[in-house]
Amino acid sequence: METPALHAKKILFYTLLALFAFAANSLFCRMALGKALIDGTSFTLIRLLSGSITLVVITLLFKKSTWQSVPMDYRAAGFLFLYAITFSFAYGYLSTGTGALILFGSVQATMIGVALWRGERPHPIEWVGLILALTGLVYLVFPSLNAPPLTGSLLMAVAGIAWGGYSLRGRGVHHPITATTKNFIGTLPLALLISLLMWQSAHYSLQGIILAILSGALASGVGYAIWYTALTGLTATRAATVQLSVPIIAALAGVIFLGEILSLHLIIASFLILGGIGLAVFARKL
Repeated sequence: METPALHAKKILFYTLLALFAFAANSLFCRMALGKALIDGTSFTLIRLLSGSITLVVITLLFKKSTWQSVPMDYRAAGFLFLYAITFSFAYGYLSTGTGALILFGSVQATMIGVALWRGERPHPIEWVGLILALTGLVYLVFPSLNAPPLTGSLLMAVAGIAWGGYSLRGRGVHHPITATTKNFIGTLPLALLISLLMWQSAHYSLQGIILAILSGALASGVGYAIWYTALTGLTATRAATVQLSVPIIAALAGVIFLGEILSLHLIIASFLILGGIGLAVFARKL
């Protein structure tokens, strides 16, 4: 019999894994789309297709018995596709910092707004933690903020709202891996339709295709299945808040893998964001 303490440790472990997967996804997307190694539509199709294949294999190997008991959640699939396609297109207009601010700001507004509407009342310290984390995120990207293009801003805001909706849909599932698999499969008709409609603007390279596969199979497919598992033990407020760590993790990954400079600015922002998340996550125990 699993004890509450053991369950809490498992949720923490799954949450950390998911956040690192999100950061890896950001890294893969930035490398592929920022360098124009592939167009956004093709990247999205390959990402969702490779994620679907990976998840089907995992489900057949480990969760085959749950396949019939989990219905297709077309709303979740719609949210997932909307996030993936608008995220890809938005980074054709926005800088990384501005895009991250709009994306995660939209996620927070969506998840916390819905939580409040449903009657969830965060602890006062959770509010302090959230504000502190948001302050750190603004501080992190502030030097790069300017008047961003309206098209890119709206696309990234839609991506954030869609991801917030997708996360909220995942909080009540009983078989996270199977549910995620069916969500990915549900996105494929839409991804294929958009690709057919925009085939004339398609361009790709071997490196771009490989990055899209890595993004789909590892960072998205496996990562989102882990996230759906973590969501079973997180409140909407905490689920929204912990995602603020992703830009920090991604920035540190850029330092390690892309040779970017670790500045005092990044260190201060890291303390603000991670400190705020710590307050929000552990507020109920204080």
